[in-house]
Amino acid sequence: MTQSAPQPAYAAVDWGTSSFRLWLIGKDGSVCAERRSGEGMTTAARTGFAEVLAGHLAAVRAPAGLPVLICGMAGAKQGWIEAGYLDTPAALADIPAAAVRIPASAVRIPGVEADIRILPGLAQREAAAPDVMRGEETQLLGAAGELGDGDHLVCMPGTHSKWVRLSGGRVEGFSTFMTGELFEAVAKNTILSHAIADAGAISGDSAAFRAAVARMVEKPALATSQLFSVRAGSLIAGLSPQDAKARLSGTLIGLEIAGARSLVAEGTPVALVVSGGLGALYEAALAAAGLSPTVIDADTAVRNGLAAGAKALWSL
Repeated sequence: MTQSAPQPAYAAVDWGTSSFRLWLIGKDGSVCAERRSGEGMTTAARTGFAEVLAGHLAAVRAPAGLPVLICGMAGAKQGWIEAGYLDTPAALADIPAAAVRIPASAVRIPGVEADIRILPGLAQREAAAPDVMRGEETQLLGAAGELGDGDHLVCMPGTHSKWVRLSGGRVEGFSTFMTGELFEAVAKNTILSHAIADAGAISGDSAAFRAAVARMVEKPALATSQLFSVRAGSLIAGLSPQDAKARLSGTLIGLEIAGARSLVAEGTPVALVVSGGLGALYEAALAAAGLSPTVIDADTAVRNGLAAGAKALWSL
C-alpha cells in the first residue's frame, strides 16, 4: 500500500528585497514542497505581490484557502501591505500577534482567498541609535529554541549585518553594521580598487584575513589607517591582490565584531545565524577574534520562526 503524501497545513514565505522563498508545511512540520525565485519585493512591486504569490502556490498545487504566513520585505512601506514594527525591548513570542492580515481587496486573485498575514519587523527608537530590522526577527524567533534562556549576542551577517542582544527570549536591542555595502563601495570606488584588482573570492583560511580581523578587534580606532595599509602594502610590501582583498574584508568585519562586542558584557555567548559561504567567512572571523559561536542555519531558523508564528496564529 502506497503512503499518501502529507497534506500541507500552511504556506510559509520569506520575501526579501531580491528573493522569494515559499514552503508548504505539513501538520507534522515536514516540508511538503518548496519554491525559490528572484521575485523579491523589487520585482513584485512591479508585477504584483498577489500575482507572484498565486503563481508559486499554483506551481506547488497548494489547496485553495491554505493560510499563508509571510515575513520580510513584503511588509515594508514599499511592499504589499506595511506590517509596521514592534518596538524594542520586545519579547520574540509577541511577534505573531502583531502580524497584519492582507485584506481581500489587495488580493483579487483566484485561489488566493486564504488568510494571508505578514509578520512585523522590529524597531529600536533610541534617539542616538535608531535602528530597524525586517525578516531577521523571524530568524530570531526560530533560533531562540536552540539558544535557550540567558543572555546571547546573535550575529546575522549580510549586506547589512544585524547583531542582536537577546535576554531570556527578549530582544533588548540591536545594531546594524553596513559591512557588506561598505566593502563593495570601498573596493570599487576608492584608491584601494587598484590593489585588489582581479582578486578572487575571500577564504576564511586566509592568514591575511584573520590577521586583519584580529588587529581590528584589538585596535578598532586604527580602522582607517588599516584600510590605507591595503594600498601601501600593495605598493611597497609585496601584498598580493588576493591578500589585499582579504585584508580589506578582514578589516571591515573585524571592526564590526569589535563594535558589537562593546555593547555586551564580556563572556556573553555568541550565536551565528547564517547560511552559505558567508557563514564560513564569519566563523573564521569570530575564531580570529577569540570567539566560538553557536552556529544556526539561517534557512532552518526562518522556517522554524514561521512555524512558531503559524502555530500561534492558527493553533496548528
